[in-house]
Amino acid sequence: MTDTATLPLFPLQAVLFPGGLLGLKVFEARYVDLIAACLRTDTGFGVVMLNRGSEAGARATAVSFEAIGTRAAVLDVDSAQPGILQVRCAGTQRFRIESSRQQPDGLWVADVTDVQDDPVVAPAPAMLPTVRALATTIATLKAQGEAPFQSPYHFEDAGWVANRWCEILPLPRAAKQKLMELPDAGVRLQLVDEFLRSKGLLS
Repeated sequence: MTDTATLPLFPLQAVLFPGGLLGLKVFEARYVDLIAACLRTDTGFGVVMLNRGSEAGARATAVSFEAIGTRAAVLDVDSAQPGILQVRCAGTQRFRIESSRQQPDGLWVADVTDVQDDPVVAPAPAMLPTVRALATTIATLKAQGEAPFQSPYHFEDAGWVANRWCEILPLPRAAKQKLMELPDAGVRLQLVDEFLRSKGLLS
């Protein structure tokens, strides 16, 4: 039987991929307390994509979110502005929500089971142009002073390459969610490759 764990949730209008970076501006008391608890206990929280409602306000709107999300580990916190935390996180393990509930302070918590990590598999030979294009894109972004990805880079891993493309491509959030959920990293990369070719970004 798969072990179930209780995880605090941060519903967002965004999708976090394993290995991805996420920046958060935290000011609501429930989330400030959550980040403080994560730092104190060296634990993380779960990021889930909202499909209805808002993450702001305790019970302002009816909230619903996806059943599969990604654990987030806190990398660093900047509290230079009073009452506001700038938090940088990294995605780790995907999880599936078995049940969820909202606490009196508005924080959502869930009983979750982990989703198996993508096995590390090399990109298929036909995907190598997509791999090279990602390396070129990263070099261009770095030259512009941007660093959207956490090093080290794993161009030999189909799942890693697919996830990084999914983060920067102008895809609808619902499409990103479906791609994140896919259990086959090779298929995920193939879908990314097809999108790039459909937009004329690969020859």
